[in-house]
Amino acid sequence: MKKFTNYLLILILATTVLFSCTESKKNNSTSGPATDVTGDITSNTTWRKGVRYVLKGTVSVKSGAVLTIEPGAVIRGDKATTGTLVIERGGQIIADGRANDPIIFTSNKDAGDRTYGDWGGIVILGNAPVNVTNPEIEGVAGKIYGGSNAADNSGILRFVRIEFGGVPITPGNEINGLTMGGVGSGTTIENVQVSFSGDDAFEWFGGTVNARNLVSHRNWDDDFDTDLGYVGKVQFGIALRDPFIADQSQSNCFECDNDASGSSNVPISNPTFSNITCVGNNSRLRNGAVITSGLNANYGRALHIRRNTSIGVFNSLFYGWGNATIGGLDLDGTGVQNKFESLGSGALQIQFRGNVFAGETTAGAPNTIRFGAAAASATATTDFNANNTDLGTATGTLPDAIRAFERLINPALTVTDAALTSGAVFTGRLAGDGFFQSVTHRGAFGATDWTTGWANFDPVNAVY
Repeated sequence: MKKFTNYLLILILATTVLFSCTESKKNNSTSGPATDVTGDITSNTTWRKGVRYVLKGTVSVKSGAVLTIEPGAVIRGDKATTGTLVIERGGQIIADGRANDPIIFTSNKDAGDRTYGDWGGIVILGNAPVNVTNPEIEGVAGKIYGGSNAADNSGILRFVRIEFGGVPITPGNEINGLTMGGVGSGTTIENVQVSFSGDDAFEWFGGTVNARNLVSHRNWDDDFDTDLGYVGKVQFGIALRDPFIADQSQSNCFECDNDASGSSNVPISNPTFSNITCVGNNSRLRNGAVITSGLNANYGRALHIRRNTSIGVFNSLFYGWGNATIGGLDLDGTGVQNKFESLGSGALQIQFRGNVFAGETTAGAPNTIRFGAAAASATATTDFNANNTDLGTATGTLPDAIRAFERLINPALTVTDAALTSGAVFTGRLAGDGFFQSVTHRGAFGATDWTTGWANFDPVNAVY
């Protein structure tokens, strides 16, 4: 949720207009005229495969309306008007793609010309609890989210790619690749890839929605960002970062807050993640050699846990993060530190178990776990070392097919190292939780690559 300021400010359309479709002369990479989509969707609507839809301005699915998108449909966002799709409270999106026929939201530019922030992104707003009253979602004026229905259903996003969205409107006010505000647990979020977002990949503002099989690929700012009382669950996710790209205010794999002031407003943010792989910039290869120059100095932490949040992170791999002054795991602030493992107890205990750290610049606990600017306490360090595996500077856990910069467009994601193929634990808050699939491997992948068929790691050059 940290913002960079080296983009031009983009004006949000302030006037609500009726939903309309008009023929445009602009073509993209395939033949045929475009169907421009603007304004409000107030009745059930279907977008078909094979039609060139272009989002112009803020397109809002209003309460009571359902937007259905066929598998294989390609939806483009307009840069000049910051084309953005918003699902408002009470509205639904049914974007249920297939592994061999995903739904694609992408730039309206030609192959080879696409880049960060070419359009707005997708914003889903629901009626699930948040810890502030009637908040307005960042990046889109006048859109309120949150309520009292934890099981609220905003629809389905499954086998969906979101490419080149993410726009900072003003500092602290931006659209992410996928923004979720007060989204309820009745909503399905599975097999979703966000690539080349100009801000965060996935951000949850409160809500209870669960997710699995998430891909964050070469995004600008944070990969997984939680705020304002998010208490959902996520299993299986990967963040692959460009070692030369980061936000000027630091990019983290995880950035987790209760709220901006670190208050005790309830519900306290308390998500649970398992089987995540976060690949940072340390120990990255280029032409077979470790990159030693040109790395972006604004890389932050693997996990920045701050502002009185709670969290559980299990069975995950954090590779290539942390240096002598910024920890891989940063427990920032006493409100967070006092919840960590044996320092805390109960439902808000921060549990960090079964995780692997490797490929660090410098080995040792000060590099891996910190209390903000200071070294972690002896108790926290003991808890961390007892429950997790710190391999320090070792790089063998991650094959060159993932480490190599060149393989960002063609990663081979399965792993064979014994440190990852076994050792998963399903204790603590995972015990008996039916959402989490019990697997032996740590990190996002074992022997099976669940991105096969639907994900695309070279969307810049894809022809749609």
